[in-house]
Amino acid sequence: MKLSNSYSELPGNFYAHVQTAPAPKPHLLAWNEDLARHLDLDELTQDRAHLARIFSGSEPLPGGVTIAIAYAGHQFGNFVPQLGDGRAALIAEAISPVDGRAYDIQLKGSGLTPFSRNGDGKSPLGPVIREYLVSEAMHRLGVPTTRSLAAVASGGRVMRDRIHPGGVLTRVAASHLRVGTFEYFAARNDRDALQSLADYAMARHYPEAVAAERPLLAFFSAVVAAQARLVAHWMALGFIHGVMNTDNTAISGETLDYGPCAFMDEFHIDKVFSSIDHSGRYAYGRQAHMAQWNLARLAECLMLLDGTVDEYETLLSAFQGDFEARYAALMCRKLGFPEPIEEHQELVTAWLQRLQNEQLDYTQSFRQLASRLDANDPPLFDDFEARWLQQIDRQPGGREQAARIMATSNPRFIPRNHQVERAIQAAYEDDLSIFNELQQVLSAPFQEHPGLEHYALPPENHERVLATFCGT
Repeated sequence: MKLSNSYSELPGNFYAHVQTAPAPKPHLLAWNEDLARHLDLDELTQDRAHLARIFSGSEPLPGGVTIAIAYAGHQFGNFVPQLGDGRAALIAEAISPVDGRAYDIQLKGSGLTPFSRNGDGKSPLGPVIREYLVSEAMHRLGVPTTRSLAAVASGGRVMRDRIHPGGVLTRVAASHLRVGTFEYFAARNDRDALQSLADYAMARHYPEAVAAERPLLAFFSAVVAAQARLVAHWMALGFIHGVMNTDNTAISGETLDYGPCAFMDEFHIDKVFSSIDHSGRYAYGRQAHMAQWNLARLAECLMLLDGTVDEYETLLSAFQGDFEARYAALMCRKLGFPEPIEEHQELVTAWLQRLQNEQLDYTQSFRQLASRLDANDPPLFDDFEARWLQQIDRQPGGREQAARIMATSNPRFIPRNHQVERAIQAAYEDDLSIFNELQQVLSAPFQEHPGLEHYALPPENHERVLATFCGT
């Protein structure tokens, strides 16, 4: 186990050294052994009490350097010049022996920092459980994402709308560099710091940009492509991030921050879950538009160093075509087609319109459609089903190939809102059975899990979750 923290080697105005707060009575709820091996941390695995102390912030991780990172951000369109890690601490950086890449190890909910403003620096246990389940599910679903290494109950209490048990999440990311990190220095017109940040980001995430004729333009182009790929994945899965502020937009192209996120049950293009998104700014169908808006804010920062408005607008304009191509490819595969030709894309549109008109469950409907490939009874989806099967039968490989594609493109299990809420409420009563069963099915979301089939079902009317909350 060899740890460092390269971000702490940048100038002092990039971060603040912090001391995490000891937890009153830390108890380990979950430890991600696969991720620990990937980070070469598996030597810690044997002592769960020691894990609880380290990953609650009660003891330092040997070899690490603990800092809170400075950043700014546009929150629901309004610029805040200083945000920063108000309840998080970057405790170390690990180099994976598996892929040779650097990974940040961060505690969320570990106490006050200079960026806490009027907050308490703590996290309720609920958001810890939510992020652990959802981020690991996203990883298994093939979506670029931060991951969860540990979940700890702190043994303390946190006041929000009421008193909640406290928790600490250990988040692992390719880095915690955000569009808001660039905005922090651009707002201060600190061009030296901005250049140092860009150099660090390129070296860590896009080394090919360093050798380009215009490195900053190449870097921006790479971030645009990464964000287009990411949002296409979200949309194909029916995922709603809920709080796509620039401080939650990762330069690496990973899903960052699982606050008021949710997976749709019944499909609707304008679906919103976040309790703080009163205008629908980050509704499901607006996510690509908002990602592009966030990228424009990054362009404004980089223009202080190199490039013109026209150059960045040209690069930014590639986002929409890239997103649409990636989304079309993913959606056509969900319908059993290996290539997104025009006829197949027309079927995607017709299918989504049907789901919305009839308020059908997004995830389950794709699995039901796949079952029609070898069905002999009357159709479930009327004329659409006939049109779809005609196109399936005309393509090479026919129904057999379509069945294989659909089985690996449409999960049986997603972290459904009502099941995540059940896991949270049970954990508040010291019952981890639902949390553990959800971990089991979400670790292999495309497979059968005998005896746990109910985790794939949509909610009953009385189980519906109508709003999700941030937890800060």
